[in-house]
Amino acid sequence: MTVLITGGAGYIGSHAALAFLDAGETPVVVDNLSTGFDWLLPEGVPLYQQDIADREEMETVLRRHDIETIVHFAGSIILPESIENPLKYYRNNTVNSLGLMEAAVACGVRHFVFSSTAAVYGLPDSVPVPESAPLRPQAPYGASKLMTEQMLMDVAKAHDLTVTALRYFNVAGADPRGRSGQATREATNLIKVACEAATGKRPSMTVFGQDYDTPDGTAIRDYIHVTDLALAHRLAVERMRSGGGNLIANCGYGRGFSVLEVVRAVKAASRSDFTVEMGARRPGDCPEVVADSRLARAELNWQPELDDINQIVADAYRWEEALAKRNRV
Repeated sequence: MTVLITGGAGYIGSHAALAFLDAGETPVVVDNLSTGFDWLLPEGVPLYQQDIADREEMETVLRRHDIETIVHFAGSIILPESIENPLKYYRNNTVNSLGLMEAAVACGVRHFVFSSTAAVYGLPDSVPVPESAPLRPQAPYGASKLMTEQMLMDVAKAHDLTVTALRYFNVAGADPRGRSGQATREATNLIKVACEAATGKRPSMTVFGQDYDTPDGTAIRDYIHVTDLALAHRLAVERMRSGGGNLIANCGYGRGFSVLEVVRAVKAASRSDFTVEMGARRPGDCPEVVADSRLARAELNWQPELDDINQIVADAYRWEEALAKRNRV
């Protein structure tokens, strides 16, 4: 079957393309390449360089490939930037998604998987965080994603469309076979930044906040390997095709690591003692965010295979070394 992947030339989207391709499906990608790279895609995967907000162009692609399933990654994802430029996030994540939904309904798309985020919870009352936790995003990034979730669920009630929204925690790592990884310019993800420092691409890295109420004073996050996350998307599609209904589920491992623990893991993997500077907290950051992922495991029959911080870091570092050698990014 053919699956349309928006933002499929980006970090997570390219891994999803690999997951569907490895399962014998045919992915078709739409990406405006504002942050994605065509060379991340496997050879032979069709790529349409266009915006998802262009309903007419999206309908053309959907009809040309007889698409019944959309996996939607396209959007902006940097939380601090969303505070500085909220309109960008409400346009890219919410308004543009509206155009995609209109095209999906017009073309009879049956299944829709949405790339959401744990940022919809904001500062959680307790950890691990279940899907039933209060939804109170602290920044436009989370708010824009939550709005899109709500829009999709309303559309699903009114039309013959089934929706799965997966709320990611901290995505990291790279394809263990080296076929894809994070190539984002000026990335803010901790493990990516630390690996760039380890390879010399950055002169140093900064730890934001050392006065949190955590064992070592730095923030704790639930890091999920991007390949396990891509698998969750494929399983979500399989579930809907088998008659499963609308679902919102967390994607994380259910345990966290502090910033300093991650930095130590990267130093060990890279055998590099790169410079680490200590900085102030960033607006919108939380002391600890860890997923309760029991729903995803039960509903999707999702059994993560790469739940190991050392594996995540090692794959990310190998990818960063490969990027440095290619001098691509």
